[in-house]
Order: sequence, then structure tokens, then C-alpha cells
Amino acid sequence: MLIAPTVLIFCAVILYPLVSAIYLSLFSIFTPTLEGNWVGVDNYAALLASGRFWNALANTLIWTIGTLILQIVCGVGVALLLNQSIVFRSLARSLVLFPYFLSTVVAVLVWRWLFNDLYGILNHLMLAAGLIDMPVNWLGAMPNAMISIIVVGAWKYFPFVVIAVLARLQTIPDPLYEAARIDGAGPIARFFDVTLPQLREVLIVIILLRAIWDFKEFDLIWLMTGGGPINSTQTLPLVVYQEAFGLNQMGMAAAYAVTMMVVMLAFMLIYLRQTRDRDPV
Repeated sequence: MLIAPTVLIFCAVILYPLVSAIYLSLFSIFTPTLEGNWVGVDNYAALLASGRFWNALANTLIWTIGTLILQIVCGVGVALLLNQSIVFRSLARSLVLFPYFLSTVVAVLVWRWLFNDLYGILNHLMLAAGLIDMPVNWLGAMPNAMISIIVVGAWKYFPFVVIAVLARLQTIPDPLYEAARIDGAGPIARFFDVTLPQLREVLIVIILLRAIWDFKEFDLIWLMTGGGPINSTQTLPLVVYQEAFGLNQMGMAAAYAVTMMVVMLAFMLIYLRQTRDRDPV
């Protein structure tokens, strides 16, 4: 009885939508009327046989891995800096959270202005510095478009890494660093021998959470490029949206969503097994 409310909420917001998505994926459904016919696993067969799915999966993996690496590198670096005794440290800790709390729509509008090939300030500065001879089309050509959304995604979400890593840095015992200094370890050696092992557990959780959230990212990519140019940045969440509301194929969209969940689950299980196998005895 005590856990009944939690179980009911879990079933309402997680279990029911999951079962409904799996059920819908077995039908050919017209979105406006939600009427259709039973097709079994034909949606999955057509999905796996189409080049659209594999292209979107490749783009999703490139986006997820690229932005995750940048988030971890930048997040750990900024957290190490903010853990030091610097001027205006409290203010800096507050300002570093700004990208994470900024509305995605507002952030994308600003970045699209920066990346604009005609009047964007990025091209203007690069032309003034002599780095380029003509404006670069950042969002309308590859690989510029993918690199651009990866950079924006990393900028938007790296404060989450900073918060988690900084909290862990403040709990690392000082005697560990003192012992390392006595042994003659320099700053780099102390980072790899003391700091990084102490951050291992929190980094495992960060990578797991951010990988899941980045894998299913929709709004930032949709607003930045819409999946273009020519589907070069089209990820699986964008395909789900286009199938459901662009092509009005709710059954196929559900099949894409379920397949996306299975792929994500497989990667997460492999990741968790690898991290568990590396745990010290």
C-alpha cells in the first residue's frame, strides 16, 4: 500500500506509453484519424531495409559521441578551474550555468545569427583576421553543419558536467594530494593518479545520463538545421517526428521510436557491463 502511488505513477507515465508505442508499431496507422490495419512486424522489416534508418542512426551516433566528448572535456576542465582559488569564483560558478538554463529556442536563434554565412559575426571575425577568404556556410554544407550542431550542443549542456564534477572535486580528501606532492607528483600526474580515479564513479553516471539525453535530442537539432542539408544531420528523433506528423504514418513512427529505444538500451547495457568489469576487486 505504501508504494502503490509510486507504482501507479510509474505505470501511467512510463509503462503505459511504452506498451502503447509497441502496440502502435504493429499497425499501419494514419495519424489524423488514428485508423489503420494490422501489419505485424512489417514496419520493422521496412525500417531495417531502408537507408533512411541507417543514415539517421549514423548521424545520431556521430552527434551523440561528438557532443558527449566535448561536454566531458570542457566540463571537467571548467570544473577544475572553478575548484581553484580564483578571483570572482562565486560569480564564475553562477555564470557557467547560464547556457544550461537558457531556453533552447533563444540559444538557437543566437547561434544561428553567429553562424549566418551572410551577416554572421563568426564569418566577419574570421575574415577580418585573415583566416578565411570567403564566408563559410556553417549550417548549409557538410561537414560544417554537423560540427556546428555538435559545438552548440556541447556549449548548451556542458554546465551539467561542471555541476556534477565540481561537487565531487570538493569532496576529494586533501591528504591524497599532499601524499602525491610528497612523492614528487606534478599537476598532471596528480590529475591522472588522484583526481581522475576519484572522478570515475561520477563520470560513469554523467556519461550514462548525457548519452541517453543526447541520443534522443530533438529540439536543438530541429531548430538549428531541420535535419539538413539533404538529411545530413537528420537523427532518429527527427525521423520519428517526420514520420508521425509529416508523412502521417504513426505506426511507422512508433516502430522508429521502439527501435531507437532498443538501440539505446543495447548501448547502455554494453557500457554498464564494461564499466562494471573494470571495477577494482
